[in-house]
Amino acid sequence: MSSSQQYQAEIPKRIRLTRREKEILSLIGEGHPSKRVAEMLFVSKRTVDFHLDNIYHKLHVKNRLQALQLARRLGLLSASEVGDSGVGLEEP
Repeated sequence: MSSSQQYQAEIPKRIRLTRREKEILSLIGEGHPSKRVAEMLFVSKRTVDFHLDNIYHKLHVKNRLQALQLARRLGLLSASEVGDSGVGLEEP
């Protein structure tokens, strides 16, 4: 196995999303905007945005679409947790 293949294989082992981060990313993947996710989880939108910023940092991405795509590709979220609608992937 080449060093780049080994690095790719180790990525999911090194990236750890918290239960709450996975929950938020999953709801975003279902098409809910941050404000609705906050309402659903009984937290402020600022708290949701804080968790999203942490997710972006951990995954080295810049937006929710990239985060969802990478999380799915790395197996951090299942396909059923990441909706295909694309709704809610961008904030209004």
